[in-house]
Amino acid sequence: MQANRATNPWLVRPRPNRLANFRLFCFPFAGGGASLFRLWPAQLPDWVELCAVQLPGRETRLREPIHRRIGPLIDELAEAIGTELDKPFVLFGHSMGALVAFELARELRRRNLPSPRLLIASGRIAPQLRPRRPPIHTLPEAEFREELRLLDGTPQALLDHSELMGLFSPIIRADLAVNATYAYTDEPPLDLPILALGGQTDPWVHQEELEGWRLQTNNAFEREQFLGGHFFLQTATAELLTVLSRSLTTLQGLPA
Repeated sequence: MQANRATNPWLVRPRPNRLANFRLFCFPFAGGGASLFRLWPAQLPDWVELCAVQLPGRETRLREPIHRRIGPLIDELAEAIGTELDKPFVLFGHSMGALVAFELARELRRRNLPSPRLLIASGRIAPQLRPRRPPIHTLPEAEFREELRLLDGTPQALLDHSELMGLFSPIIRADLAVNATYAYTDEPPLDLPILALGGQTDPWVHQEELEGWRLQTNNAFEREQFLGGHFFLQTATAELLTVLSRSLTTLQGLPA
């Protein structure tokens, strides 16, 4: 996996492609890093360059301070990504990553920077809605791990490994704090299409909550659901990438 760390530690390109026509920026779920997307380029069109966003405090940036509020994170991210918007691009985010992608799109608009051709919000309720479930980032460690186990996105072997969880738990808690402390502010809808993706059995995101993303665009809106729960992007990866490839192909004006 190749990272352009010398110039931009925020982005990892699993398969650098200077000739790409499109860039796909991917934002991970809470606790996740850029490695989550390392195999995706093989199943995407060859004219797409995937840029996995590496947030501070994990993987190649493990020693950097972790953000616990979305405002400072978006400010830094907009600065870091601004030089990478010289080609048409799409933002994809899952769970917390969907919220980060959405607020980044808003911030790019505020700064009069290029806008994404498409926002793909995966596995998260629409930002204007309040979560039905109480936050878990402040729970005692045993209860916190049990909640992660129920979400079925953290390997059981990791949850049972006290030393590794001592490393990963603060990262996950900080990311979940970004979600829990988020305060939605009214702004005009985005002038770009939104594709909302969800898992059919996701206990955290119901269909109507996914449908709420429709209010965030004055452009086209589509919704797709996949077999699986909150982490369907790991259990239905092939189906998800088929949908992403189709959407990118449509944006490119090629036959789907």
